[in-house]
Order: sequence, then structure tokens, then C-alpha cells
Amino acid sequence: METSLSTAGNLPEKTRIRAPLALSGQDFKLLKVFKAVVEAGGFSAAQNELNVGLAAISKQISDLEIRIGMRLCSRGREGFSLTEEGQVVYQASIELFNSVDNFRDRISSAQNELIGELGVGAIDNTLSDRGSPLIAAIRQISSDHPKVRVRLNVAQLDEVERGVIEGRFIAGIVPLYQRREEFDYFEMYQEASALYCGEGHPLFARSDADIPLDSLREHNFVHHRYAMHTAKWQFFDQENNQTSATQVEAVAMLLLTGNFIGFLPCHFAQSLVSQGRLRAIHPEMVRFHTPFCLILRHNTPRSPLVKTFAQAMGVDLRLPGT
Repeated sequence: METSLSTAGNLPEKTRIRAPLALSGQDFKLLKVFKAVVEAGGFSAAQNELNVGLAAISKQISDLEIRIGMRLCSRGREGFSLTEEGQVVYQASIELFNSVDNFRDRISSAQNELIGELGVGAIDNTLSDRGSPLIAAIRQISSDHPKVRVRLNVAQLDEVERGVIEGRFIAGIVPLYQRREEFDYFEMYQEASALYCGEGHPLFARSDADIPLDSLREHNFVHHRYAMHTAKWQFFDQENNQTSATQVEAVAMLLLTGNFIGFLPCHFAQSLVSQGRLRAIHPEMVRFHTPFCLILRHNTPRSPLVKTFAQAMGVDLRLPGT
């Protein structure tokens, strides 16, 4: 679907000096629609988020392109994609709305009232983890500060980290495998993981006493690609195990085939163990712990909303992890 801008031939020349853009209330509305479309991955996917029809979304994006004089995206049979200018406008819109939220936070803080959007990214497959303070923290904030809009996104590790870097999330809840210079880390608790096999595996019906630790190398092992714990390789041959998975749930699915052994968080595996579909192997000896951290973008101001959320999570922002 072409826009009015792309068909009218009225794209401004790159060398022409344009007057500074004076943002109006309507511009803010159009930028919010554009931001929502990008984050949804296209016009159709954004309909539920924006609660408007496809034609209305298309017109608003066209209006924005005409307003700022740049083509922002391509959409058609090849799918939705941003132009280079669209990438610039999208990143600038993130910074713009973050600045607006920070302004609102500071004013509301002066008025002893907390408002704004609490955008948090959390690693997937942690719903069953009773050690996580996230649910209790959101319950507290939504009760104590009813004008705060909570936006919780559950995703894979790389998506949560990318969201924090880009400013889509003000904070992330992630396991700590290796530190990145883009973040400040605040450790909250430790997640325990143990070794499991599924029903039908040769080790499933054997007692731990009949399973020598050295014999674990003889079995096919599922490597969780994100969980970069060097300790696990004392039990397995890294080069001889090519089976891998990128998510905890994917690891569990492979274990349930009865053809593999592998590590799972104990809280995630508990229900499958109770159902008799998985069993732990030497759980007191073959296990490790993963720190879970609140991450914030490095060297960015901590708004009152961020400070309140961190406090609810049991984190002292004066004591970043080392």
C-alpha cells in the first residue's frame, strides 16, 4: 500500500534546508501511532493495540510522512519495513516520549503523585518462580500508585536487553550470564537449576545410586544456548553434544522425548516432575545457581518511577552489582 507522500512525488530534496519542526498535539498523536506500528511489526498487527481499523492507521502514517516530509516505511507484498529515515524517527520518538514521561514524573513527584508508564521487560518462563519479586512489586505499585500505567512484556533474553537499550523498557528482569557495558546490574535472587531426563529415557527408572556421574557423558545432552554456565561442562563433552535449544520451554520439550538429558530451572520443572514426566538426576550434586538481576541502561537518570519500581523489587539503586 503506497502513501500519499510516496505517490505524489513531493519528497523534499536531501540538500534543502527545512524549517525546524514545531510539534503540535496532533504530531504527538501521529508519532504514537507510528511507534505502535513499528513495535507491533506492521499495520495489521497494530490494530488491536491502537483499537482502530487498518485504513485509519494507514491514513495517520501517511499524514505523519507528509507532515515531516519523509517516507518512513514500506508496506506491501514484501511486508512492513522501516526506511533509514523511519529508523531515525522511530528512535527519536522513543527518546521524545521518554523525555515526556520523565518530565511528567518529576512534576508528579513534586506534587507527591506518581504517574507515567512503567514499561518492563522480563525473561520468559519465570511465571512459576516464587523467588521472583516481580508480581508482588507490580501489585504494590498498581495499588499504591493507580495512575501508573503498567506495560509488562515477556520475551527472550536478547529482546529484553534490546528493549532496555532502545528505551522501550525502563527496566529489565534477566538472568545474569555475562555482563554487558550497556547496563547497570542489580542482583535480586538466585535461580536453581538441576539436571533432568524424561519418561522413556534409559536413566528415568534408575536410582541415582546406579548412575555414576562419569556415565552422564555417554548420553545426549541438550545445550541451552543462553545459559552459558561453564560448570556444566565438567559432566558433558561440549564438542559431542550438538543438540541445542534457545528457550527453557524448548529444552523441556526435547527432554520429554526421552532421548536427551539437560538442565532446567527447578521451579519450571517441578510441575512436570509431579506429573511423572520428568525426573531429576543427582539433584544435590549436579546443579547450579543463576543470579537474576534488575537491569537499567547505564549512565541514565533514574526517574521517580524507576526508583519506586526498584524499591518495590527490593533493589537499592545506590548499590549496583559488581
